[in-house]
Amino acid sequence: MSLSRFISAMLLASVVLFTCFLAAAQTPNKPKPADDTSPDYSGMYSFLRDGEFVQINLEKQGRVTGFVSRYGDTESDRGVFLDQFFKEGKLDGKRLTFATDTVHGVSFEFRGTVERGEGKNPGDEAYYVLKGTLIENAMDDGKKTSSHSREVTLTMFPQDLGANPPANK
Repeated sequence: MSLSRFISAMLLASVVLFTCFLAAAQTPNKPKPADDTSPDYSGMYSFLRDGEFVQINLEKQGRVTGFVSRYGDTESDRGVFLDQFFKEGKLDGKRLTFATDTVHGVSFEFRGTVERGEGKNPGDEAYYVLKGTLIENAMDDGKKTSSHSREVTLTMFPQDLGANPPANK
């Protein structure tokens, strides 16, 4: 390679590098996303009877989605599993509220808090608990609505946090 070609190649490489540095300097720094250190309370929690549960899903800006999965109580649905999706739900700090759609004349409202439970590690049973007032609204055949409220503690089910399953021997 001749000296003139070498100088031309070095000059071209310098121009390319300089252009890259200029482009990088002109690109505004994007702010880093806020470090979201708030706990994720999403998961399954016990409900009123064995086999029943509440699924809580935390979304952006305190929005909560989920559903109650429970056994029917009326003559027509006794023993049938019913899913009642949230029509609204919100988490403000540790204050949790949700209301379900009406299914077979019954809906639920919850107003309470999310607290640390007796579970020792994330993923343990009862690591989080929902404590508060559960209101059951029931409509009879005559379209008359009655409400029954009770204090509840709903415990989080244990979670598999991605641990490897035991190997079969």
